Amino acid sequence: MFGGGSSGPVDTTLYTTLNVKPDASQGDIKKSYFKLAKEYHPDKNPDHGDKFKEISFAYEVLSDPNKRRVYDARGLEGVQGGGAGGGAGFPGGLFSHFFGGGGEDDEDDDDMGGHPFGGLFGGGFNRGGPRRRKFQDTIHPLNVTLEELYLGKTAKLKLTKKALCKTCEGSGGKKGEKYKCDGCRGRGVKTIVQQIGPGMLQQMQVACDACRGSGGKVPAGDKCKGCNGEKSETVQKNLEVHVLPGMRHNDKIQFKGEGDQGDADGEPGDIVIIIQQKEHDLFKRDGDDLHITKKITLNEALCGYNFLIKHLDGHPLVLRNKTGDVIKPGLVRGVVGKGMPNKKYPNLKGNLFVEFDVEFPKDHFLDEDKAYNVLRSCFPTTKNINIPAGATEVSVMEYDEKKYSRGRGGDAYNEDSDEEQQGGPHGQGVRCQHQ
Repeated sequence: MFGGGSSGPVDTTLYTTLNVKPDASQGDIKKSYFKLAKEYHPDKNPDHGDKFKEISFAYEVLSDPNKRRVYDARGLEGVQGGGAGGGAGFPGGLFSHFFGGGGEDDEDDDDMGGHPFGGLFGGGFNRGGPRRRKFQDTIHPLNVTLEELYLGKTAKLKLTKKALCKTCEGSGGKKGEKYKCDGCRGRGVKTIVQQIGPGMLQQMQVACDACRGSGGKVPAGDKCKGCNGEKSETVQKNLEVHVLPGMRHNDKIQFKGEGDQGDADGEPGDIVIIIQQKEHDLFKRDGDDLHITKKITLNEALCGYNFLIKHLDGHPLVLRNKTGDVIKPGLVRGVVGKGMPNKKYPNLKGNLFVEFDVEFPKDHFLDEDKAYNVLRSCFPTTKNINIPAGATEVSVMEYDEKKYSRGRGGDAYNEDSDEEQQGGPHGQGVRCQHQ
């Protein structure tokens, strides 16, 4: 049962803010509040501080049965302190606590844009117009090589952005003039009421279409000739981007307040540079470690190798193995301190890892048996076996799975069967005889 009677609350804005129905229990309200507060808390989501405050205010009202009863009966105006109850159920003045004195006695309610949340959102619906908003950030990718990420670099970028018109200083009309939209009285939003069920109305706020939510609209006769009333102009911005040694792919470099600003009532956005690492021909990166793949011959795998690579800072690096160190295919060896620098502690570097691909010689790479005997003498003697009488000695051939899959339902078997049914290689078909 609602506090305002069986017909339901006169206003459902706070219920909508908490994503609950008007007949929600205290348990549902509490559960939804903690879920939303966790999602929009400023520590986790700093760009939605106003949303967090709205959620907190809605919970402050709806979690208290007396405050909820007044809200259901009189709506936001009742909560604000108006009506016969004089703000009953709100000791000390709830709106004085939240809004800094906003209530029935406020001399000019329109100065708050007529919005019941006026003083609550310090940077929100301030006196004198709609809440100050931040414009969208400008995202710009910066392609860099692995060498540049190893050494660091300074890149100079030329970007375009929206800035306040110098002629009108962002008013869109006469310099220093504040224009209020007649359609929303400068609030930037309109309140609409729609029926959601028998005897139930829902009050919602939507962005004003006349001023596109800005709260201000310049009359045609007052439009600035420099920006034609748009309040902003396109300018070029030169930036120096410092890429630190050890930065990684998708790291961000932020220039606060250097982005677009469409009007004087909004805070400029940021320019965010996102590092995009190019692929390298030799090195693969994994955090602060580097990886390369090196192909060596069987001779090198058994008798030793040494090879030269050019490191990312340009200096030559010779890699060799220890005497007697046999390299197996797929073996990985590491070199300490020859990886990427750590971006917080550039003097600390990761490791360089080398994976070896051993290239074996081709079949019959020696021409004479004598040469094989010489090679065989370099290795431990092979095991000799006693061949029993009657044993059959065979040579092991290369194995082709398709060719030797006969009898197991393989393709080769099926192909041979088709050939036999069609007469075989000599045209003599095999037919079954029925007795």
